Amino acid sequence: MKLKIKDKEYDVEISDQGAGGQVKIVVNGNAYMFGKAGAAGEISAPQTALPKRDFSSKTIKAALAGVITEVFAKEGDMVKEGQKLLTLSAMKMENEIVSEFTGRIKELKIKQNDKVKEGDVLIVLA
Repeated sequence: MKLKIKDKEYDVEISDQGAGGQVKIVVNGNAYMFGKAGAAGEISAPQTALPKRDFSSKTIKAALAGVITEVFAKEGDMVKEGQKLLTLSAMKMENEIVSEFTGRIKELKIKQNDKVKEGDVLIVLA
């Protein structure tokens, strides 16, 4: 279904995940899982699903728009999966961007203080 809130449109899907009492809510392609109510009636915190990764190319893209505040790697560096590469400031929050792959940095497409949009390629690995 489509929801419109303050002139912004959202694609929303809600589905029951079976006997465990979990509910899956997908908003603009981002999935969230909610557990059943606990003994005190509270609902467990949402668990953000990992975005689908395209393993055919070794690129690291911006998950959201923001400003690059720190860069911890340079072209030619060897990096491991999970290694912190840069910090992206978005919506007053600092987001650590980590490598999804092990490899050598072939191209660094950003520098400190660059503004990026969601989906922009930040780093290309060889």
